[in-house]
Amino acid sequence: MLRIAIPNKGSLSTSAAEILREAGYNQRGDARQLTLTDPDNDTEFFYLRPRDIALYVGEGTLDVGITGRDLLLDSGAKAEEVLGLGFGASRFRFAAPPGTVAAIGDLAGKRIATSYDGVVRRYLEERGVEATVTRLDGAVETSVQLGVADVIADVVETGSTLRQAGLEVVCDPILDSEAVLITRAGVAVPAGFETFQRRLQGVLVARAYVMMDYDIPTERVEEAVALTPGIESPTVSPLHRQGWVAVRVMVPRTGAQRLMDALWQIGARGILVTDIHACRL
Repeated sequence: MLRIAIPNKGSLSTSAAEILREAGYNQRGDARQLTLTDPDNDTEFFYLRPRDIALYVGEGTLDVGITGRDLLLDSGAKAEEVLGLGFGASRFRFAAPPGTVAAIGDLAGKRIATSYDGVVRRYLEERGVEATVTRLDGAVETSVQLGVADVIADVVETGSTLRQAGLEVVCDPILDSEAVLITRAGVAVPAGFETFQRRLQGVLVARAYVMMDYDIPTERVEEAVALTPGIESPTVSPLHRQGWVAVRVMVPRTGAQRLMDALWQIGARGILVTDIHACRL
């Protein structure tokens, strides 16, 4: 039985449960439930603090986990990312009082406060910058004002909270994070993992693509296929109407309306777009 660690609260937990349900796995109905067995899919789910998941997977206590890339890297656990899941996106940046830091080298000798000291230390070491990194739990924006840090490293969305604290974003991004699927590093993948991963990949593709059907005059097929090449190749079938064919193809969800406009301009008719709920490619 494949044993899987899932975040027990927050937006990561909600989004992880959604993708797992779409992949055909049972999920808990009560947020207080900490374990769930899905015998039909030979899996068992454990709902844990997001920050602990990489540690459990890295030690081999659990086989697979879903957590943030930031939490994986910060943990230092013997676990590795195998698949980005496309939700829970965040960006980590340095912030400092205006005019105090212009480039990465200016961080040398500074005191840096962060909730992700592992991520920040690794980033600085890779660039040969020596600084004092202090881990603080919770909000770090006030640490400069309180005199315990010169710079902070934190998740930045709009930057409004930083501006209110008298700080500005500096240097390049430290890390772009998202939810990721992880396994233990350096060991063979556990039984059942390939099926689990393939199901999640199928959901990701289904979320990113739609199925498009349209009718097109035979002499315009090559133009149409150039617009909609599909993942492998469109299915083209003859119609009862002489000189016309039906085309079925997967196209990116983003931009599907523009594709419909372009197809209409070259003579396509009966253009339909439908959702894909799951797939295997």
